[in-house]
Amino acid sequence: MHIARTALSAALMATSARAFSPAASAFRSSSAAVSNLSRRTFSSTTYLNANVLKLTEPAKDLLPNVDVFIFDCDGVIWRGDSVIEGIPETLEKLRALGKKMYFVTNNSTKSRKGYKKKFDSLGLDVPAEEIFSSSFAAAAYLEQTNFKESGKKVYVVGEVGIQEELDLIGVPHFGGPEDAGKQPDMGPGCALPHDSDVGAVIVGFDRNINYYKIQYAQLCINENPGCEFIATNTDAVTHLTDAQEWAGNGSMVGAIKGCTGQEPTVVGKPSPLMIDYLCSKLGLDKGRICMVGDRLDTDILFGTDNGLKSLLVLSGVTTEEKLLSQENTITPDYYADSIVDFFVDENAKVEATA
Repeated sequence: MHIARTALSAALMATSARAFSPAASAFRSSSAAVSNLSRRTFSSTTYLNANVLKLTEPAKDLLPNVDVFIFDCDGVIWRGDSVIEGIPETLEKLRALGKKMYFVTNNSTKSRKGYKKKFDSLGLDVPAEEIFSSSFAAAAYLEQTNFKESGKKVYVVGEVGIQEELDLIGVPHFGGPEDAGKQPDMGPGCALPHDSDVGAVIVGFDRNINYYKIQYAQLCINENPGCEFIATNTDAVTHLTDAQEWAGNGSMVGAIKGCTGQEPTVVGKPSPLMIDYLCSKLGLDKGRICMVGDRLDTDILFGTDNGLKSLLVLSGVTTEEKLLSQENTITPDYYADSIVDFFVDENAKVEATA
């Protein structure tokens, strides 16, 4: 996997405001250096395994030390189309404490506008400018690399979220949902024609992945000189429903990798694009930011690789057994059952007086 750290970090200086939400255009990239994260040992946590701490007194150990929380969405805020119990109240309490919050998801099926609608449908009052998706990250990456000036097109293996973000920056594209029902003619002597002007293939989560899309993508990557292979993320599984785990975008990306022999440029977590943008926008110390997620290899790695505090919740794909296993090499600063535990002391008092 190739994570475009240098190019994506540079996007903060070069990316046009068109690639971001309207509110973002008011901000300028900050040149102020951010301090390195100073790792701390929290005295009131339970030491369950080497370097793995369970949060027990958040009012003492977590909340005073964090100004900004970055939340993953699937498995942290909701599962499928169901909000996790206690989340609305927890977000309200964090806002009341003056905490800033951002919601960063590797799911590319929706644009930022689409995710705003989902938050609204779940009764979560989250401003659009607090939402960042991997579909946005793909568009921002193309903007930074001046893709539009090349006159090339993008072939999309994915859903409408990627298309909507590409529309915002004026990059021509095709594929996506429009190719959902297509089947190539594979009779004797048949060949699938492809557009030689495709300069990039973006692969995002696609519930209508098919052989036509895989073949078209590999033709563009293998036969068009300089065609770039971009992945929104490589998550192994995702939460389409709250009943079970479903194959994630890693399976779609793996299919394209398998037939091209190429490694993609990955723009979603744990790439640094979104955290660098947020730090530039707010001028914050990375050591005062906490990444909260349910995945070790994306969310927690996003935190540890980029100098943030990190907290794993067990409300998503990662079990306590996996976290504490000897095989696990990715260590959050601490972990909790869910973000509802941020106010465990307050919740316990309420229950005691009920």
